[in-house]
Amino acid sequence: MTDLMDYDEVLSKFDPVMGMEVHVELATETKMFSASSAHFGAEPNSNVDPVSLGLPGALPVVNAKGVEWAIKIGLALNCTIAESSRFARKNYFYPDQPKNYQISQYDEPIAYDGYLDVVLDDGETWRVEIERAHMEEDTAKLTHLGGADGRISGATSSLVDANRAGVPLIEIVTKPIEGAGERAPEVARAYVTALRELVKALGVSDARMDQGSMRVDSNLSLRPIGTKEFGTRTETKNINSLKSVEQAVRYEMMRQAAAIENGEEIVQETRHYQEADGSTSKGRPKETAEDYRYFNDPDLPPVIAPREWVEEIRATLPELPWIRKARIQKEWGLKDAEMRDLVNAGALELIIETTEAGATPDEARSWWVSYLAQKAKEHGVELDALAITPAQVARVAALIKEGKLTNKLGRQAVDGVLAGEGDVDDVVAKRGLEVMQDDGAVAKAVDEALAANPDVVEKIKGGNMKAAGAIVGAVMKATRGKADPATVNKLIAEKCR
Repeated sequence: MTDLMDYDEVLSKFDPVMGMEVHVELATETKMFSASSAHFGAEPNSNVDPVSLGLPGALPVVNAKGVEWAIKIGLALNCTIAESSRFARKNYFYPDQPKNYQISQYDEPIAYDGYLDVVLDDGETWRVEIERAHMEEDTAKLTHLGGADGRISGATSSLVDANRAGVPLIEIVTKPIEGAGERAPEVARAYVTALRELVKALGVSDARMDQGSMRVDSNLSLRPIGTKEFGTRTETKNINSLKSVEQAVRYEMMRQAAAIENGEEIVQETRHYQEADGSTSKGRPKETAEDYRYFNDPDLPPVIAPREWVEEIRATLPELPWIRKARIQKEWGLKDAEMRDLVNAGALELIIETTEAGATPDEARSWWVSYLAQKAKEHGVELDALAITPAQVARVAALIKEGKLTNKLGRQAVDGVLAGEGDVDDVVAKRGLEVMQDDGAVAKAVDEALAANPDVVEKIKGGNMKAAGAIVGAVMKATRGKADPATVNKLIAEKCR
């Protein structure tokens, strides 16, 4: 069992230093250096070609849209855009790269020296400085078989799916994040949250952490309070949720502190994050840049980004998330705490998109922060990973407003969409959810409920209208929730005069 130091004790003795490396897959139609489809979810090893498989004689060609979107990300991160940058070969012998090297950028990245201001839970702004944002290609995907948790440890065999090999990737690397102290885990989560919102707003990636289109590597080291020299860092790889980013940093702080106190040497290594308990486990020794034997790729010319082109791209930047939040908060009359709650719940952009699809802000908030938040918790996923779109939520809200669905029937329609039964109108039709339009059938159900509850009828006639709730409930049960509650209440009042 791994020794852990109490978190407060860690903070009394050590200062954490972090570095975040975030990999963002670009949502281009084709791969970074070939014409193969870059779409997610295809049959294994179907989106491949001689270039992505590294076959002899196959030559790479740079994806122009990938370069444009890399510049767009760099500009949004307040980076300097290099007028000339180069691709390099990163050499290693991993089974997840068919040609045994990765095309990346090393000493000449396309974007460098930027920053991103992020807002913490209490409203404080923290500036995270960006070292670089560089272009590269993604690796293939490995599926390990035979182990207890699907990881390579204990596995007896591994399957390789080369569909992901060659998909355009932007790696965003921060400068060392110092001075966060007890808030280091929170700063890490807030940074990844803000970065995720940014790339989605730019329209360059869906940033689906659950599908691997955004992956986080968290570097952490500890140094004794009062010293300046950095400690030995570890790199926790491929973290795939916002909550996990925070937990991984916190766990590594407690693990490393306990190891140092026990006289153990911290090894520069990669570590695997364990979703089950929020721990990290030993991976492999971490290479240095020299180990990768970088050299300029002889098959690819420099990437030239003239100032005029960069400024044209800058002019296409959308309203950035933090500016949009300030505008929305003012328009909707939200308090700072209310806005932070929506952001922390991952609901704000979903609510905005739902209002843009036709719902009112109150309707959109009601759905996303209550019923759908509950569903996300039940499914163990992030809110935006639910199988329902803002437009579909807006459609449900519209049907309720039109009187074609009740709130209860609306929830059933949402359940059907989440279950993969089709779009909202398809689910309503298949499940027969629409509110009863036959007033005669509703009146009959009211009559039957009144006849079955004479004591309740007397209470209503005596002026106790609260008692009508029992009749309404009986009618809704008899009609399977399809009667319009307003119509039912009106009929009850008329029949009990």
